[in-house]
Amino acid sequence: MAAVREALPDGRYGRSEDERADRKLKIIGAVLGVGLLGIVGWFGYDYVAGQDVSGELIKAKIVSADRAEAHLEVRKDRGADGYCTVRALREDGAEVARKDFRFDEDADRVDKVVSLRTTSRATAVELMACTAG
Repeated sequence: MAAVREALPDGRYGRSEDERADRKLKIIGAVLGVGLLGIVGWFGYDYVAGQDVSGELIKAKIVSADRAEAHLEVRKDRGADGYCTVRALREDGAEVARKDFRFDEDADRVDKVVSLRTTSRATAVELMACTAG
């Protein structure tokens, strides 16, 4: 009668096929994870660095029944041009004025007081957005 040979003991003579497959999957997963983190980081940096013009409403003042003023601080690249949209609102939330103000000074920070002519008495002034261009 011939002796039947059983499989070699696990772990005795190197790694099994399953362990080799697991190791390959771990390496592939790590490479894909690093690649995904790199892509997300690139898009985040491009979004933040791509913002050429940003603005902030420092102070707003209602001057009269048909005029409002806004103090804007605009940060931009030194050679960039841009504009900011400002609007004035009535007490019930209706818009009574909207105007675009251009900032083409050769400076990276511009402080400017701008004036809006309103159709009726405003109670609030709001900076909508600043855009390069």
